[in-house]
Amino acid sequence: MRASKKLYQKLQKQYSKRINLDLKRIKKVLSILHDPQDQLDNVINVIGSDGKNSFLTSLKYFLEADNKKVNTFTSPHLYDVRSRIWLGNRFISLAEIKKYKKVIEKTKQRLTLFELLTCIFILAANKTDADSFNLVEAGLFFRKDSTNLWQSPLTQICTQINKQHTEWISPKSIGEICKQKVGFLSENTNIYVGKQRPRTLKIIKKILQKNSSHKEYYGSWSIINKNNKKFYKDQNNLILLKSKNIHSDGLWENVGLAIKVAIDLGIDAKKISRTIKKIKFEGRCEFIKGKLTKKLYKNERFLIDTCHSEESTKNLAKYLKKFKFPVYGICGILKNKNPKKLMKNFKGIFKKLITFKIPDESNALSSFDLKKIAEREGFKTVEAQNIKDALKIVSSKERKIIVLWGSTYGAGNALSLN
Repeated sequence: MRASKKLYQKLQKQYSKRINLDLKRIKKVLSILHDPQDQLDNVINVIGSDGKNSFLTSLKYFLEADNKKVNTFTSPHLYDVRSRIWLGNRFISLAEIKKYKKVIEKTKQRLTLFELLTCIFILAANKTDADSFNLVEAGLFFRKDSTNLWQSPLTQICTQINKQHTEWISPKSIGEICKQKVGFLSENTNIYVGKQRPRTLKIIKKILQKNSSHKEYYGSWSIINKNNKKFYKDQNNLILLKSKNIHSDGLWENVGLAIKVAIDLGIDAKKISRTIKKIKFEGRCEFIKGKLTKKLYKNERFLIDTCHSEESTKNLAKYLKKFKFPVYGICGILKNKNPKKLMKNFKGIFKKLITFKIPDESNALSSFDLKKIAEREGFKTVEAQNIKDALKIVSSKERKIIVLWGSTYGAGNALSLN
């Protein structure tokens, strides 16, 4: 773990963390390396604002249950850079990261850190079984994202799109976000569009109107509630959705999208049904036990969620409303988010809010600034030095749920400590 963190810190110093959307650099490197991306089959691009990771994770479970080999590329990592790249039956090793980094550096081309990691995935995936499925999560938007490399991928998936990262586009509208994400999808693939807000779906359909790829929209499948039970439903299947690990409606929508894709890939519905209960999403509405919870009382439960958008915080808030006993929040948020808007979704839910600054993140808001924002929104608020301090502040014999939310990086910090 320490070696992984040390390597990633070294990569951060050597390669720019700054977002610089341009495909020219990575395509030049791959060209020098004889275009290894073209040797990968069964590529599935995953694009969207929220839900990419939970969709990808679900589909990985279903494919592996069908005895398929799967490689995955995801971002960002929660606490270990190796978790970004899965190769058939294991995560990439630190030695492999270093080895492929040297290969890439021999091209003498400058890359961003995300571009470097994309190239490392491609080189590593080329060493796995030729018929492996390659699930590739996009970074920012898709038009000039370094994962937009395949002209005819097996499938392209669009999870929920909402208004995030507007500092990188002009005009700063949901229409432009949709254009950046779905306006540059392949003309020779199968496109799946998950559940969207009505206005967003209308924009997406208009953009994709002239795209010649086969398209499937939410509605040809759906998630329904019947007799206090949740089901996946399409024209031919009704699958019970039941799991001790999956809590929010948003996560279930992403599982449902993965079920639709898995069925269309020929995976038996009964096999999918048996696999659902095995799915786990690390840091996504996840109750955890470990080093951080050892000093908590038995009637205290600690929930971690990476939510950092308006839609994902609404999903978490909806789930938390189900509890009949107090809920306490611990939050760390980045400066490029809108903490005021995110906090509003938890009004009437949190008995108290504890703020902390996410460590090792220059873009993190201070605990003081978050406290002031929370107090203006009417929350009873206390500052904490870190997550351990926050848990110490909030812990008591009172039965409660303690929820850490607000950032992928904050969730990653907690999981690494745990």
